[in-house]
Amino acid sequence: MKDLKKIVVLSVTNDLATDQRVQKVAQTLLNMGFEVILVGRLLKGSLPVPQFKHHRMKLFFTKGVAFYTAYHLRLFLFLLFKKADVLVANDLDTLLPNYLVSKIKGLPLVYDSHEYYTEVPELQGNPIKKKIWLGLEQFIFPKLKKVFTVNASIAQIYEQKYKVKLNVLRNVPRKSHLQFDSKAAMRKQLNLPLDKKIIIMQGAGINVSRGGEEAVEAMQFVENTLLYIIGAGDAFAILKQMVIDLKLQEKVIFMAKLPYSDLLNYTACADAGLTLDKDNNLNYRYSLPNKLFDYFMCGLPVIASKLVEIEKIHQQFPFGILVPEVTAKSVAAAIKRINVDEADYKNWLVNIKVASEVLCWENEEKVIEEVYGDLV
Repeated sequence: MKDLKKIVVLSVTNDLATDQRVQKVAQTLLNMGFEVILVGRLLKGSLPVPQFKHHRMKLFFTKGVAFYTAYHLRLFLFLLFKKADVLVANDLDTLLPNYLVSKIKGLPLVYDSHEYYTEVPELQGNPIKKKIWLGLEQFIFPKLKKVFTVNASIAQIYEQKYKVKLNVLRNVPRKSHLQFDSKAAMRKQLNLPLDKKIIIMQGAGINVSRGGEEAVEAMQFVENTLLYIIGAGDAFAILKQMVIDLKLQEKVIFMAKLPYSDLLNYTACADAGLTLDKDNNLNYRYSLPNKLFDYFMCGLPVIASKLVEIEKIHQQFPFGILVPEVTAKSVAAAIKRINVDEADYKNWLVNIKVASEVLCWENEEKVIEEVYGDLV
């Protein structure tokens, strides 16, 4: 009898369409010989999910206690009655249903923590919610056997708290998928100006305290430069109003979320990228933003806030400018230097080229192959 592929079910609370980490993990597992099913939500305006088997749930509630109650119940029932050999919970907000079903059905459970979840800004002003999520984490985490997270700092925190060995899997892009024409040709194709510098800030989570406000304010002090803000997040409405109030409509351009390949075309047209998360909560302090690596793959020097993991990368591959404090003036000064310092710019490009060869999914996915190897 022909051997059947083992089925891995990966679940998230987002709509799957722009979750590059989950999609890359899924592709690696497919390449290893697993059958993969992704589970997420269907939201208004959700983009298609390319190439993967998936199930997206449409829920009446979209946030708060009602959402998580409905989502956990729906996910629990789906996993309970779906044939699977391995369950993968992505982040703490999917862990409980996966853990319960793994115990009921005797299935291996893999946990992938994309951030320091109990220290996200959304929980810092709500001690009751934080206590609930932390209690859930404290109950389940020590029982886990196969755990991933996004960088060494967060891995160390969890290992010290729960005495569980973690595997570091950074969310870096595949280098083999990125083939770009010359910058001038790309700009012509996308109807972007050839006579101005372009700075880009991209991401599906451009939220408050992630530097968008300072980036917009900085454009008051910079000439012959455009700022493209591409993606989504709870700061978008605030940033758009700021642009109106500061009369920066000719300098700051907003674009909604794009399919990943389309987004990278715009990224490759820029002269520099911004990642400006502030060190005002532990989740951001120990974060390693995905966009940093996308900028590398597209050959962009980066203006970045001086966070723990970003500084480690900068020490290894000097990639641009670290701003010790995120302010409009410091960001503006960094943009001006990016625009005029040709010698440093050339050196940054050399370092970024090396970084893009090292910090790519083709190297990073080896840890997945090691951890999942005994489950094939």
